[in-house]
Amino acid sequence: MSLAPQELENTASKYASEAIKYDSQGARGMAISHYQHAIDALVKLLQLYPQSKLNQIYKERCNSYHNRINALQQAHGVEPAVDPKASSKDQKASVQRQEAENDFEDLVMKEKPDVTWAQVIGLEDAKSALRESIIYPAKRPDLFPLGWPKGMLLYGPPGTGKTMLAAATANEMDGYFINVDASSMMSKWLGEAEKNVSKLFTMARQYAEKEGKPVILFVDEVDSLLGSRTSEVGGEVRTKNQFLTEMDGVNGKGKDLMLYVIGATNKPWSLDWPFLRRFQKRIYVSLPSQEARQHLFEEYTAPLRKDFKVNPADLAKLFDGYSASDIKDVCQAAQIKTVHEIFNSPDYHEPIEGETPVQPRELTTSDFKNIMTRRKPSVSTEMIRAYHKWSEEFKAL
Repeated sequence: MSLAPQELENTASKYASEAIKYDSQGARGMAISHYQHAIDALVKLLQLYPQSKLNQIYKERCNSYHNRINALQQAHGVEPAVDPKASSKDQKASVQRQEAENDFEDLVMKEKPDVTWAQVIGLEDAKSALRESIIYPAKRPDLFPLGWPKGMLLYGPPGTGKTMLAAATANEMDGYFINVDASSMMSKWLGEAEKNVSKLFTMARQYAEKEGKPVILFVDEVDSLLGSRTSEVGGEVRTKNQFLTEMDGVNGKGKDLMLYVIGATNKPWSLDWPFLRRFQKRIYVSLPSQEARQHLFEEYTAPLRKDFKVNPADLAKLFDGYSASDIKDVCQAAQIKTVHEIFNSPDYHEPIEGETPVQPRELTTSDFKNIMTRRKPSVSTEMIRAYHKWSEEFKAL
């Protein structure tokens, strides 16, 4: 029986916390051992749940722990840099600031995300709203005497491209992209979430102030942090209040600061009104149109061998109601089917040196129709109606 994802994540967090404690005490051997245990738990998560939306965060944590192990193996302890001439009080404050930044190392993507507008197919309304709010002010702030929106909420069904939209926006500008998963934040920092929300915004402001560059703070699954609950413990209430305070600071005092908060959610109706008000732009990221589905099929079938009769326009009509990620999964499933046929052929053998390996047969329209009978869309018509109803009341482009 395999471990549940929450149990594995808790195990990884526990080992990581112990590793950091030993690391701060100079116990290199114990720190390295615990960092490695944390990596092992995260790798197990990646193997058992390859489709999890948290996998990118797990990979980044693995890389962060690997880097720390390498640093510990190459040096006799790496202490935070402090000014030896400063007072002990100032030295302590400097160490605390650096430790706060190190807590979030795995959340900061200092390189531009490798996603362009061209890769985000369709969603023109959403692209336009993000350009108006982020790209234009970053390039010509003098054209906005009344300021510009700093809080944006991307809502819609799963797999429609909300994260890609935020990443493509960051790629358009010379700045930073801080990617945070709210559900992971709440579970990883149980009891510490209120303090870490403050530290997260402080770090984002520091990047924006010191570097003078735009900073996008992207909070995925924001409903897990800000959603309504029938019963809340004190820590959850304080965390939500802290987020409200921080958002007020971004929208008010930080008038000229190029700091943006983009929240993403599949359940906008679970957000309280005070939070909705802080997100001046509320953007519906809908299922792809027929034209967008055609472009998606063109993109995902381009590297595949297919019959000349396979027409992306026909496939787009056939797969009405499928999300962008659904369409990618359909194309992948069709390709896997042809590979399965190769390995299950009675004549199959491993290619010998000098021999041309057997290639998959060409995909046909029938293959895609067959996949459709076994793979239904991930978004129901009832869900779409719920999004449309909510949009009628709260959408703000």
